[in-house]
Amino acid sequence: MKKCNTFFDIEKEEKWLNDHLQKGYRCTNISGLGIYTFEKTDKRYVMRLDYQDYLSKNRFVEYKVIYEDFGWNCIKGSQFGGKHYWQKEDDNQNEIFSDRQSTSNYYKRLMDYSSSFAILSLIFSYMILKDSGLYLTEGLWNMKGSLFWKAFLFETPFALLRLLPVFMFVFFGISFYKAYRKYSLLKEK
Repeated sequence: MKKCNTFFDIEKEEKWLNDHLQKGYRCTNISGLGIYTFEKTDKRYVMRLDYQDYLSKNRFVEYKVIYEDFGWNCIKGSQFGGKHYWQKEDDNQNEIFSDRQSTSNYYKRLMDYSSSFAILSLIFSYMILKDSGLYLTEGLWNMKGSLFWKAFLFETPFALLRLLPVFMFVFFGISFYKAYRKYSLLKEK
């Protein structure tokens, strides 16, 4: 079974994946385009997601070995950073972070990830919108009647595409804020 989905929130993605695993499916592949491949199984699986920055080759091997020693199987991940998808049979020892410090470090990495993409999205938004605005049709706002509506309706999808970096800034900003709240709660205790 293949499912297609896009997530900006790593915790929502983890929950969505675990919902499918609890229905008797095992994740076998995750493509970069958001296509998740599952196969039916009699065993119960659990999946955890981790975000890592760039790791040297030796550190990446150590990182994988530590998880594999505890029964986790890496479905997808790269030493160059990003999300790592870990899956194993459900044995009631299903957490990948063993203490508050490692959980806190995870949220710190998520904050760095979210803030980086939020800043990039903001820069792209500025570059796209600084000189031209959303609608590029010359004299659009001076047109009358059906000519205005035809031009306006034709260009609206393109205007929405130019707004995409703004939407991404909002999504990554919200993701940063959620990670920051959880990080702060862990630091307070």
